[in-house]
Amino acid sequence: MDRLFAKMYEDWSAERITGYNFNMLSQKYQAEQSELIDKIDRIKAELATERQTASDAEKWVALIKQYSHPTELTAELLNTLIEKIVIHEATKSADGMREQEIEIYYRFVGKID
Repeated sequence: MDRLFAKMYEDWSAERITGYNFNMLSQKYQAEQSELIDKIDRIKAELATERQTASDAEKWVALIKQYSHPTELTAELLNTLIEKIVIHEATKSADGMREQEIEIYYRFVGKID
């Protein structure tokens, strides 16, 4: 875009284009440059998110390898692998059965359905 601006200015200075065309093209190039800057910022943010996701997945795999064959359920194991447990209010169905939803959020990967 910078080269286009420079070339356009040279054309205007050498009177190969009119002032009207210079202004019109200048506005067009500025709008396009602004759009490209916004797009670059969005892509950088997406890339950062993807990198964080990959990093979290690697950490999760390392934790799972470390605790792949537990012999007992310990507080250390739970605290290492689980970020939080959400227990919802219990409900009774029409047939009298009690149901309660429990959500487990694992470290680095969140809730697994």
